[in-house]
Amino acid sequence: MKNTKLSLVLASMLALSTSSFADDASDIAELKQQVKELQEMGQTLIDETSDLKTGFNYTKVDPNQSHAGLGPAASKIYFSKSPLSIGGYGQMYYSTTTDEGTDAISSETQVKRFVTFFGYKLSDSIIMNTEVEYEGGGTRVNGTGDAVVLEFFYLDFLINEHFNLRAGNYLVPMGYVNQQHEPTILKTTQRPKTSRFIIPSTWGETGLLAFGYINEDISYKLGFLTALQPDDSVDTNNTTFTSDKWLRNGRGGSYKIENPRSAGVARIDYTGLDGLSIGAGVYVDESILMTDIHGEYKLDALRLYGAYGKVSRSGTLANSTQVTESFGGFLNASYDFSSLLGQEEEISLFTQYEKYNPQAQRADGTQGDDTRDVTFGINYFPIEQVVLKADYVLSKKGDTNLNIASVSLGFIF
Repeated sequence: MKNTKLSLVLASMLALSTSSFADDASDIAELKQQVKELQEMGQTLIDETSDLKTGFNYTKVDPNQSHAGLGPAASKIYFSKSPLSIGGYGQMYYSTTTDEGTDAISSETQVKRFVTFFGYKLSDSIIMNTEVEYEGGGTRVNGTGDAVVLEFFYLDFLINEHFNLRAGNYLVPMGYVNQQHEPTILKTTQRPKTSRFIIPSTWGETGLLAFGYINEDISYKLGFLTALQPDDSVDTNNTTFTSDKWLRNGRGGSYKIENPRSAGVARIDYTGLDGLSIGAGVYVDESILMTDIHGEYKLDALRLYGAYGKVSRSGTLANSTQVTESFGGFLNASYDFSSLLGQEEEISLFTQYEKYNPQAQRADGTQGDDTRDVTFGINYFPIEQVVLKADYVLSKKGDTNLNIASVSLGFIF
């Protein structure tokens, strides 16, 4: 009997002890959760205090985010938690060129461009976005060097998913590169020549643009804007001299344009299949018709992107060297070998084929030579926002063969 009573007492004590330990463990877990919540609240207060002092919270650029087809750095304001956003990108390079015909070797290095994006949310639905570019290391007093350029300057009026308006000076939505020209996007050390001479990047005009989604897979852009001003020198004898930059030099940009002509632009893109984005664009004014197809495809470590553009021109002077037709296109294929090498950082090998002719047909019936470029190279991303590049270009135009070796670095922020 005594043993039975003793057993009952011990069992009761053990039960109470176990319950007490359980309560203590529960209390400890609850206290840990409260401490965690207090730490998170403290960090939020620190961030908000920083916001009050600085006006923004140093939102980092996300290389995978894009707004209405813009590059990640240019899109930063649309994803910022603060009304003020500052972003940008930079690029510099070194290259050597060998002429196989003469064995002449030349080399150059340059801070090619440094770009800043300043964005501000005037309200939840009205967004200001600007791009200021310092080209070629800046502008010198004697006029040499490149320029400080306002590449775009506009207000977005965000209405709904299907219809929004952009007013101001904006990037013309043609081709692959003009909107997606940041150095972490493109594999080559230099932008494709198609985007220099045929669909001239960076190409901004002033006007009004409507954009949105027709459905979840199809987006559109439809704009009214100032027209290109083709660069042809005409003398009193009705002769002309036209360079390969005749179209590129006709970009209006943000500069003063006297008696501007008008133009229209339309673009449509389809993204209904995983990894695939494909689209087409058309630009038209009183004398120029430009069309393009562009696309990108990603499958695991494989990436393909490219574009093809064609320009037709009317109203040229008879028997002159004014260009009536231009064309150009490129295709880039790359593969990220990082997983095979056991690396987290991207290491991509790529090749690119490009063929273009800014003077494919002239008014006098003559033609310029096609240029064919084959490029091989490598990209290394120590982090997603920084890229180191090296490539080698085999370029052929008529009887001229050039071999160009380049290295570059680029970043976005």
